[in-house]
Amino acid sequence: MRLDIWLWAARFFKTRALSKQAIETGKVEIGGQRANKPARAVRVGDALRVERGEETFHIEVVGLSDVRGPAKVAQTLYLETDESRQQRLEQLARLRAERAGYRPPEQKPDKRARRLIRALGDIDAS
Repeated sequence: MRLDIWLWAARFFKTRALSKQAIETGKVEIGGQRANKPARAVRVGDALRVERGEETFHIEVVGLSDVRGPAKVAQTLYLETDESRQQRLEQLARLRAERAGYRPPEQKPDKRARRLIRALGDIDAS
């Protein structure tokens, strides 16, 4: 079975074009080696590393499907390692904590603050 179709059916990417692009840019590895072609064969028992955005999945292929079904069915096509799952959850918690620290201003900047913002923006120009 083709790798790009399997990634699409397992719901790692929304479209086959996105899965193909991820394979060609080196974001997918099979057995520790970069998968260069979207047509690369996937077999049951293969170990994959898939990078999607800031997430990295270390999975083992358990089933094959060329049909994109519901998410519950797609999750039965692979097993994610406990270590990978824990790393993803820790990273997600860290990103949420970083976002929680930012608070947008409650009101528009006044005249003095706008001048300071403009002055800071001009630093790169000089």
